[in-house]
Amino acid sequence: MTSSIRFSVLASGSSGNTCYIETDQAGVLVDAGLSCRETARRLEKIGVNPSCLDALIITHEHSDHIKGAGPVARRFDLPVYMTQKTLDMGLHTLGRLERPIVVETGETLSIHDLNVETFTKCHDAEDPLGLVFSSNGTRIGFVTDLGASTRLVEDRLKGCDALIMEFNYDQVMLEKGPYPLDLKRRIKGRHGHLSNLQAGELLRVLSHDKLKCVVLAHLSETNNHPDKALQEARKALAASGMDRTDVVISTQGEPVAMIEL
Repeated sequence: MTSSIRFSVLASGSSGNTCYIETDQAGVLVDAGLSCRETARRLEKIGVNPSCLDALIITHEHSDHIKGAGPVARRFDLPVYMTQKTLDMGLHTLGRLERPIVVETGETLSIHDLNVETFTKCHDAEDPLGLVFSSNGTRIGFVTDLGASTRLVEDRLKGCDALIMEFNYDQVMLEKGPYPLDLKRRIKGRHGHLSNLQAGELLRVLSHDKLKCVVLAHLSETNNHPDKALQEARKALAASGMDRTDVVISTQGEPVAMIEL
């Protein structure tokens, strides 16, 4: 039997972010922070023909999420979904878009048999989006670039079969690391990024007995280590009796193998 949803985090980190999600009828990119050529290469590596893409969804206007969006959209003739504020702020980087589609925060999109719920989140962008993808009762929560959890975030992400979550930094590594003080404050702030500890606390809230997979995303190469993020995620799951939930670490350099739900 064909799975309801399959997905891969193609790249995750401060140098470029993009994720691919597909159903039997739809194939969607979330963000495009790699070059068009590299995006196509990574899609092909996981067995996806880039010319079969149906849409590109942009979560916010930071360059590590949109620097490849214009070329990707133009080459593959894709509609690009984003909020008006994200479009306005990212227009210089995006360039000409033939098929921009403005989304209202809180709107649910329908792309063939894939539904995409949008919701607001805390990050230092104009109108950043969190997302929940669903098809045939299977749900994937997508929330990276998050500075603080909120009741809204927790409400929208509850009951997901898989989560793609921010585990950005280790508190000690950030404090002792080379970043200037103002950047450290920005990262730790409510509109910055989640630490491993904060992400673990959110994961505890979201854990339930049908959670099959958690992908740890947007790990800092300077201020985090995969083992530290993995330890915190496993601790959070164990506290909820979820020792059998798969935990996958996404990276900057290569795509995660396709995950089927």
